[in-house]
Amino acid sequence: MNGGDARQLRAALGQFPTGVCIVTCAVGGERFGMTMSSFNALSLRPPLVLFSIDRQAKGLPAWERAEGFAIHVLSENQSALSNRFAGRGADKWSGLDTRVSLHGAPLLAGVAACFECAAHQVHDAGDHRLFIARIEQFSRDADRRPLVFAQGRYATLHRQDEEAPIWPAPVHY
Repeated sequence: MNGGDARQLRAALGQFPTGVCIVTCAVGGERFGMTMSSFNALSLRPPLVLFSIDRQAKGLPAWERAEGFAIHVLSENQSALSNRFAGRGADKWSGLDTRVSLHGAPLLAGVAACFECAAHQVHDAGDHRLFIARIEQFSRDADRRPLVFAQGRYATLHRQDEEAPIWPAPVHY
């Protein structure tokens, strides 16, 4: 795929709205955090989630050594926090009040949901590394709406009056 095709593919993939997360960990006393939209539920039994990190990411070796992670689903009013953790350079942690998760990862305040996870598996996945994490503890603030990303922009959800049926429905083959 050439560069033009890759840009068009990225734009096409951007048609699919995603939530916005900040994933954090701590290794050797140093804190790491990055914004990502590559977060998914994987399994309920056992409770597993996944996220991916580009192989070129500067901190990848630390992420691979981490014993656990905190995955924060950002609230609709946290786009500035998302931008802070998406960039390089300035101290991402400056002025932030954090707590510590079960595995030492920094916990951020004001999020829609947070998953404290143990590292489970890491796999090669093209130009990324795929991290599978086991949820050990989680919290949810039902009053906070999640921050959404689509078509290269942040967005918010508009709640409809109609409730969706319970999903996913059991599937039997």
